[in-house]
Amino acid sequence: MHNSIDRNMEFDIDDMREFLEREAALINRPEFISDDPVQFPRRFESLADIEIVALLSSAIAWGNRKMICRDADRMLALMEHQPYRYMMERGYEDLDPDMNIHRTFFARNLSNFLSGIRGIYVRHGSLADFARAHRVGEDVAPAWRLVELVNAELDKATDGIHDSRCLPGNLAVTALKRVNMALRWLVRDDGIVDMGVWKGVIDKSRLYIPLDVHVGNTARSLGLLERRGNDRRAVEQLTGVLRTMRPADPVYYDYALFGIGVTGKQLD
Repeated sequence: MHNSIDRNMEFDIDDMREFLEREAALINRPEFISDDPVQFPRRFESLADIEIVALLSSAIAWGNRKMICRDADRMLALMEHQPYRYMMERGYEDLDPDMNIHRTFFARNLSNFLSGIRGIYVRHGSLADFARAHRVGEDVAPAWRLVELVNAELDKATDGIHDSRCLPGNLAVTALKRVNMALRWLVRDDGIVDMGVWKGVIDKSRLYIPLDVHVGNTARSLGLLERRGNDRRAVEQLTGVLRTMRPADPVYYDYALFGIGVTGKQLD
């Protein structure tokens, strides 16, 4: 069981819990931070800076991890490593809209994102207080509710033209992988990798797994996920299973599902 995982093997819940706990502990370590996009919001102390960088660095978190980190670093440099000040002073208005930031994310998308969320900070002071004001933490699906609300702000800034490079718009279908990852950073509070700066906003028991291709494939190989597509229903199904093993903190097992792929364990 340490060296390989047989996709036909059936685990009982105690065996599975023990296995996932062990695998998660191998990844949820301070050493993980330097190679992961979580390093970027962790560079800041003020809540506003942390939130803005969490949103932006997670927004470009697809593809090669080294490339993601390289491009997130460059994005912070564009903002002179003062994201809140840069946003409030509308520094994004001076950007060449066609400047590439990461793959299909351009400066125009960054401008749309910052101009949209700027209004949230003008009125509420933080994204956390915006979420509190709208009682996002009470929703059965906090990530999707938050994105619905933020999208409304973004759409105002772009005259009603939705920019899907900022946040997805197909909320009935999307797995919201990147936003669920950002919320893991902001909410989980074990003090190791995740920052836990959102106190009393969303309980970690209400978080959903950040589902991408690799996590989905690993979960299927372990018998944790039956649904073939990596969509919202799959996220709900997988998170529901994980909650049976760790009800107070199900997305802790994101480290296990991610780590099994990174460490190259054979999924036979």
